[in-house]
This record gives sequence, C-alpha cells and structure tokens, in this order.
Amino acid sequence: MSSFDAEPPEEYVDFGDRNDLGQRAAEPSAINWNLLDADEAAAEWRDLDAWVHWLKTTFGLTPATVPPYWHRHDELIWELSALHTHFLACYEETASPSAPIAWMRDFAEARHRLREWVAICGTRLDRDRPTRQTSWPGEPPEATTAEVEMGDRAADFDEFVRADLLRRRRIAQLASRQLLG
Repeated sequence: MSSFDAEPPEEYVDFGDRNDLGQRAAEPSAINWNLLDADEAAAEWRDLDAWVHWLKTTFGLTPATVPPYWHRHDELIWELSALHTHFLACYEETASPSAPIAWMRDFAEARHRLREWVAICGTRLDRDRPTRQTSWPGEPPEATTAEVEMGDRAADFDEFVRADLLRRRRIAQLASRQLLG
C-alpha cells in the first residue's frame, strides 16, 4: 500500500471550497477583516485558525514565527490571512503549475515578516501582552499592559472569536438603528 492509498492524517484539513452554508466562493479572494459581518467573520476565523495550525505543524514553525496567541495581534492576523488567501489561490485547481513555487518563495519572505511582527508585539509561547502602541504628538499616551501568562490556547481562541463576533453584531445593530431612526 503506497502513501497515496492511505487515509489522510487526522489533522488534515481541506482548504478548498466550503459548502453552500460556509460562504467561501469557488475562487479565493482577499479578506478585509474590517468589512466582515459576524457570520462571515465566524467562517473566516474557523478557516484561518485551522490553516494556521496546519501551517505551523506542516512546516515546524516555532512560536517565534507563529505564536499560539497570534489571534490577539492584528498585525499577525493580517499577515497570516494574506498568506492563507495566497496559499488558496496558488493551490487552486485552475492555478498555474508554477504557482505553488511562487507561494513557497512568498512564504519564505512572510516568515521574516512574521518573526519581526512577533518580536514587536512580544507574544510568546506561554505569555502574551497587547502590542505596544506609540502615541503620536497630540495623542493621549497609550496605557502599557503587562504580560499575562496564558493557558489553554483553544479556549482563548474561542473566547476571542466570541467577543469579536459580539462586537461585529453590535456594530451591525447600531448601523441598522441609525438607518431606521
């Protein structure tokens, strides 16, 4: 029996099209996290989290490149999301046969940026703090926050996504009230 005949490993994730309820279009497109409604964000968070786990595992990435609490840092969300959609486009059935090597080249560049982002934001394997912000002249100084010891990554991710979806639903409710009122 060859490895091609074997069942995919349990951690295998199909990053292709979603079903009709999953909202992903047949062709990948860029994700603008600022414009997603709660339902769209829920699907994108699930996909991105599964893909980041696959990426970390497949390429043996250390927390210095992809830390467990990446979801708490906008700079990492945007970088990983861009890398994810680029991956989907390059491995699309209709993509050029040379697209995967282009993704690998861009992935090498992205790893350098990811390490830089991780160094700047200060998240680590078991500790996290919000990314420090620099106040510009005339702005109030940003409050500094100490590192917090982190525990269950999956539970933290779930709570983070719940809070994000609630925030998006509140924004949508406020917007609809303003349109109606």
